[in-house]
Amino acid sequence: MARFNTRAAHAAPPTSPVLSTGQVVRTHQGGRGHLRDARSELYLLAVANFVSQQTFYESAGDRDDRFTALVHRLAVEDPQWTAGLLGWLRGDGNMRTAALVGAAEYVRARLAAGAEDGPSNRQVIASVLLRPDEPGELLAYWTSTHGRAVPKPVKRGIADAVRRLYSGKALLKYDTASKGYRFGDVLNLVHASPDPAKHWQGELFRYALDRRHNPDTAVAPASDRTLTAHGALMALPVAERRAVVTAPDGPARLAAAGMTWESLAGWLQGPMDAAAWESVIPSMGAMALVRNLRNFDEAGVSDTVAAQVAAKISDPEVVAKSRQFPFRYLSAYQHAPSLRWAYPLEQALGHSLANVPALPGRTLILVDRSGSMWSPLSARSQLNRADAAAIFGTALAIRAAAGDLVEFGTNSAPVKYRKGESVLNVLKRFGSRGGTNTAEAVRKHYRNHDRVLIVTDEQAAWSHHGDVAAGVPAQVPVYTWNLAGYRAGHAPSGKAGRHVFGGLSDSAFRMVQLLEAGRDAHWPWAR
Repeated sequence: MARFNTRAAHAAPPTSPVLSTGQVVRTHQGGRGHLRDARSELYLLAVANFVSQQTFYESAGDRDDRFTALVHRLAVEDPQWTAGLLGWLRGDGNMRTAALVGAAEYVRARLAAGAEDGPSNRQVIASVLLRPDEPGELLAYWTSTHGRAVPKPVKRGIADAVRRLYSGKALLKYDTASKGYRFGDVLNLVHASPDPAKHWQGELFRYALDRRHNPDTAVAPASDRTLTAHGALMALPVAERRAVVTAPDGPARLAAAGMTWESLAGWLQGPMDAAAWESVIPSMGAMALVRNLRNFDEAGVSDTVAAQVAAKISDPEVVAKSRQFPFRYLSAYQHAPSLRWAYPLEQALGHSLANVPALPGRTLILVDRSGSMWSPLSARSQLNRADAAAIFGTALAIRAAAGDLVEFGTNSAPVKYRKGESVLNVLKRFGSRGGTNTAEAVRKHYRNHDRVLIVTDEQAAWSHHGDVAAGVPAQVPVYTWNLAGYRAGHAPSGKAGRHVFGGLSDSAFRMVQLLEAGRDAHWPWAR
C-alpha cells in the first residue's frame, strides 16, 4: 500500500468535490449546520439512501421526496453529472433501488422540461439495469408512481437492457410468480426485438411470453440446454425426484438445469434436508450461502460440506467479486447460528475492507456512537449505523501507522486495540454515548495528529463556532465520512483541508489517497 505525503508543497491545496454553500442552518439536533450545494447533497443522500427507508430524523416519505426533488433539479441543470452519478450508483456504488428510482425520475424531469442536451434518456435507463429482474422492477416503479403510460425513452432503454440480460438461466432464476412484472410482461410492454448476435434469443423471448400467458402449453426451446435440462427435471414424477438429489451426479444435474435453492424445495415437494442442501450448495453464490447458514445447521449439513461453504465465503477473490458492503458480513457474523461460521465470516469481513488505506503518520479516528446512529441501515437489515461506523473506524485504526481510535457522543473515550487484532474483537469494546458533541471530541483528543477522520451522521448538537473541526489547524486535513446523507453537514466542506465523503463502502477512501498525494479528488465516476 502506497504511503502518502501529507506535508508536500503544492501550488494549490488539493480539493474534494463535496462543497458547502456558505449558508448556515440548524442540524436536526439543533447545532449549527452547513448547507451543501445540490450536487453534493444528492451525492451524499444517494450513497446512503435505501429508498423508502425510515431514518432517525427523517421519515421515509420526506427522504424519498428530497431525493426525487434533487434528481429532478439536477437532471435538467446538470444532466451529464446526474447521469454519471446514476450509472456509478448502480455499478461501483452497488445501490440498486436508488439508482433505478433515480433514473426513472431523471427521465420524467427531462421530458417535463423538454430538455434535449446531455446523455439520452434511453442511455440513462439502460445504464442502471444490470440484473435480469431490474427491467421489471423499473417498470413496476414507473407504473405505480406515474401511471400506465410508459414514455418511449423508458421503453427503449429497458429494451436495450432486456437484449443484454435475458437468457435461459436468467429466466429460471428471476421469472417467478412473486415478481410484479414477469419477463413476458416486460416484453409485451417494451416490444424488445432479439439481439441479432444472439441467434437463440428470439426463441427465448417467445418462450417467456408463452410461459407467462400459456404456462400449461409452453414448451422450452430445444436449443437452450439449461431450459431443456430444467424441463426434464420438472417432468420427473415427484416420487423420483429425491433420487436425483442423492445421486452422485445430482449436484451437476441441478446446476445444469439452473435449479436454485429457492425453487428446489418446491420441486421436491418435501423438506430441505441435509441431502437437498448438499446437492444445491455447490451452485449457490457466496451471499446466498451466507444468508442460509442457519438453514444449513438446522438441516444437519455435514462438516465436510460446511468446510466447503466456509472456504468459499471467506475466499478473497469471491468476496471481491460479490461486491458486498462490509456490514453484510458483520450482520451475518452477529447472527451466525454456530461457531463453525464465525471465523470464515470474520475473514470475509476483513477481505471486504481490503481497500482501506494504511495511513502514515498519526491519525485521529472519531466514531459517532450517539443515539441517532443506532437506527438500522435499512428495513431489511438488523445492523445499525453505529456498528457500521465502528467497523470502518476500527479498520482505519488497525491499518494506520499510528491510529488513535475514539468513540464519541455526549462525551468521548479512547477505544483500545492491538495491531493485527480482529475488527470484530474491537467492535465489542464500543458502547452507546448519548448526544452528539463532535466539537468537544475533536478538541479533547486532537494532539498534533497528521489528519482527523470522523465517521458520523453529522447531526452535531453542540457546534458553537459553526465548525466542529475549528480547533484543528488549517493545514491538517479533516475527513468526514457521512453515513446518513442528511441535508445539513457539521462543518464547511470543499475548502482546502476539509473534505466530506459518503456511503457505506470503502471506495470513498480512494479519494483520501488522491488528496494525500496532493491531487484533487473528483467524483468517483469521473476518475
